[in-house]
Amino acid sequence: MTATADGSTGAVRPRALSQTPNGASPNGASPNGAAPDSAGGTAEKDRLIRAAEQSSRRAVEYLLSLQDTAGWWKGDLETNVTMDAEDLLLREFLGIRDAPTTEAAARFIRGRQREDGTWASFHGGPGDLSVTIEAYVALRLAGDAADAPHMASAAAWVRGQGGIADSRVFTRIWLALFGWWRWEDLPELPPEIIYLPKWFPLNIYDFGCWARQTIVPLTVVSALRPVRPAPFALDELGGDAAAPGRSRRWSPVASWEGVFQRLDFGLHLYRRIAVRPLRRAALKDAARWIIERQENDGCWGGIQPPAVYSIIALRLLGYDLDHPVMRAGLESLDRYAIWQEDTATGGADGAGPSRMIEACQSPVWDTCLATIALADAGVPADHPALVKAADWMLDEQVVRPGDWAVRRPGLAPGGWAFEFHNDNYPDIDDTAEVVLALRRVRHPDPARVEAAIERATRWNLGMQSKNGAWGAFDADNTSGFPNRLPFCDFGEVIDPPSADVTAHVVEMLAATGLRDHPSNRQAVAWLLAEQEANGAWFGRWGVNYLYGTGSVVPALVAAGVPESHPAIRRAVNWLESVQNEDGGWGEDLRSYPDREWIARGVSTASQTAWALLALLSAGERDSKSVECGVRWLARTQQEDGSWDEPHFTGTGFPWDFSINYHLYRMVFPMTALGRYLNGAEGALEPLETHGARES
Repeated sequence: MTATADGSTGAVRPRALSQTPNGASPNGASPNGAAPDSAGGTAEKDRLIRAAEQSSRRAVEYLLSLQDTAGWWKGDLETNVTMDAEDLLLREFLGIRDAPTTEAAARFIRGRQREDGTWASFHGGPGDLSVTIEAYVALRLAGDAADAPHMASAAAWVRGQGGIADSRVFTRIWLALFGWWRWEDLPELPPEIIYLPKWFPLNIYDFGCWARQTIVPLTVVSALRPVRPAPFALDELGGDAAAPGRSRRWSPVASWEGVFQRLDFGLHLYRRIAVRPLRRAALKDAARWIIERQENDGCWGGIQPPAVYSIIALRLLGYDLDHPVMRAGLESLDRYAIWQEDTATGGADGAGPSRMIEACQSPVWDTCLATIALADAGVPADHPALVKAADWMLDEQVVRPGDWAVRRPGLAPGGWAFEFHNDNYPDIDDTAEVVLALRRVRHPDPARVEAAIERATRWNLGMQSKNGAWGAFDADNTSGFPNRLPFCDFGEVIDPPSADVTAHVVEMLAATGLRDHPSNRQAVAWLLAEQEANGAWFGRWGVNYLYGTGSVVPALVAAGVPESHPAIRRAVNWLESVQNEDGGWGEDLRSYPDREWIARGVSTASQTAWALLALLSAGERDSKSVECGVRWLARTQQEDGSWDEPHFTGTGFPWDFSINYHLYRMVFPMTALGRYLNGAEGALEPLETHGARES
């Protein structure tokens, strides 16, 4: 496979730089075309350092300019057009869709259509059946005619892929809401699941928090099976429920898939005989569960999908749109919208405002990463911007129990969440990175910082899973059953430990004086065992092996694993072998389903930075691979100090739900350049966490 000029289709097969000494390519030049080291090597190195310094200064100025007056940073969180389509479908279902919102959303959706008529789930990716169906339906709502060229090509492609019957369950749920699909041909999800005890398989706490927040309201929708009159037919998409599709395929009864298909069949039968008082009680308790988890700003966990389904569920249960819960929920949805007033997005109606819906917002994550980047770039530890960021983060610490306490009932709270408002679901990853950020700030009230770090450290230690590693939101959320439900075909629905989250906690514990804590030693052993044969680590929350390796190697070195350790050397060799010829690194999201794509892709700023962070921590500062990577960052920086990165390098669910964090293109290159110029250790402020050490 080859890449097009913009790298949007096909893979790039990087030259294996480790095949020749010092990472030089076979023609004697470094991967970016620079002359090999010689008598003029010192001058060349000086020029590289000056270029890195200039790039770092420009990046610092640009990032500082993006800080909100309250102290936080937040980049756009871009996913795919299902967010925009489902927002319009929700408004249609509730009867509140208006022309300006519809036109702006349609303009954005049209602008993301591919030349073949499809929509992808990530930039440069292949057409996705469910995304294309939902985008198509949204444009029909906006008034686009079925026989318009861009619509006809989309419909033809959908039919060629099996039609609606082969789309994912969530897409067919949206269609069922309007009678375009039969509820009887969807998996059953009874609200009585809320009564399953916590030790019983498939209780709601067996699901990851994001799935749990979505599934509980969907049990209400599944039970009540509402149908609003469809404003048009969808025959052109192949909507016959009897058509061959995944909803009609049966697996052998001896297989797990066959077992769960028959369980679903049994649940359909149960629906006919369910005890009415029990069903009514379950619906009432599901509503109570939903309302109890609504945040103070009206959202649910700071995530758009649970908010959408919670609003639908409560509306079906009789909650008026003017009810305070509903009003706050609808107002919170508007805060996920990003309006662009002055851009043409390629729609048939020309230029005009477009409206993109964020699936989530990432201010805590962005702020802690920006703080680390600025500090590592040499911004003074007591700089007003860093102190203001620290103040904001300190105010965001979650100090009350959430759903995580179901598995850890005696653990005191102290974590941070990802979003502006999400007290129910703080996460281990944000907590670790916030602590690392606070450790880089010289705050005027050090006792306040130390107390916050103490609480956070205790909480993260308490959230360690039995195997010595950490998941993102819950401890020991590892049941294999939820992923097997026919209903759960929309991505990951459990939250097992991952190498990237575990690495961040290991790095945090080392930074807070707990390098030799038994929990940290156990985690280090787990990470070493998780290394793959090629020398890399899998990336759960970033794409993919570049993210995993870029997270784990610095953590292992911080935890005392020597740079000469075989695991570190294998990682270095792997990173050098997959460096692109232009000096950068890139990895396409297709590496999740297809190992042939591992570490193959167009060079990106964030992924190049991840590779550099690993190499720098492994003592490779003067290697050709590092020099070429730094040179690539300096060369590709834009005039304003930023980097362009249309490719998606973040993940919600590997492969199924991809994310472009628009601030990644800034914070990670800045961190890498800063550590190349300044080293890594000097940025940490001395701080002890005595209580956690003694625990």
